[in-house]
Amino acid sequence: MEKDGKEIGERLEAATTLLEKTLSWLEERQGVLSGEVERISATVEPSRREAELEEKLAAVERELADLKASAAATISNPLRRTLPASTTEMLAKHGIGEGPVDVRTLDAALSGLSLEQRIAVKSQLLRAGAIA
Repeated sequence: MEKDGKEIGERLEAATTLLEKTLSWLEERQGVLSGEVERISATVEPSRREAELEEKLAAVERELADLKASAAATISNPLRRTLPASTTEMLAKHGIGEGPVDVRTLDAALSGLSLEQRIAVKSQLLRAGAIA
């Protein structure tokens, strides 16, 4: 029995040594795994494609600003539209001058003309902006 007891003691001692080594190895790994992560930072340089797109965007924005400016200038200074002299004279005979034309007065002034002539005069006045 002594022999068995001695053998069991030696085995227990070997197992204890092995467990101590495993425990120290686990403690080392735990220290490595629970360590703090250093700050991670990165910079990204814009690619050539992004630079090209930025240039195109800037060009389109400039063009848009130019178009807005020209549209504002056109609105503030509209093109002058004039009527043919014969139409102006005919309207003047009936007391219709420059400026907006009353439709009833216009119909009365055009009553002596044929249907085609009335349509032609009204379309000229529409193009000139005299009637809405």
